[in-house]
Amino acid sequence: MLFPDEHELIHRIALALIRRKERLGTAESCTGGLIAAACTELPGSSQWFERGVVSYTNQAKTELLGVPPGLIETCGAVSGEVAQHMARGLMAHAPVDWAVAVTGIAGPTGGSSAKPVGTVWLALAHDGKLLRVWQEFFGGDRHEVRIATVRAVLSALCEAVEDRDA
Repeated sequence: MLFPDEHELIHRIALALIRRKERLGTAESCTGGLIAAACTELPGSSQWFERGVVSYTNQAKTELLGVPPGLIETCGAVSGEVAQHMARGLMAHAPVDWAVAVTGIAGPTGGSSAKPVGTVWLALAHDGKLLRVWQEFFGGDRHEVRIATVRAVLSALCEAVEDRDA
């Protein structure tokens, strides 16, 4: 499943988190656990990877991560507001120092003119603080959108972890 770029990113993330004695958690919707799977491909990942929550449905986002149902109704499950609540919810419910969250439309169905297939919202939090929430638009089929999402979040996480380590 991993490509050389992801392996290198994960290795760099692991080294920084181990050095800092910090742990990572993931809150995933459209990737269905691919970020957690990529992280745990690395031997010894239990030293720095705490858990992954797959919150694919709106109900799961609410029950597992505390995303308010009204927020999902108002903004939609694929929104920056929901992504940030997913990251914050994971940090509130798990012993993690870092949290990443993703919610999007991988396709081939489910898109609209306002939120086409390939729309993904990502969030990154550290020590209870939201560091970044951003939107990406990825082209390609379902597999390509999901892999691009994994790459984007691992890239951002690696940069953030290494910046804090410097």
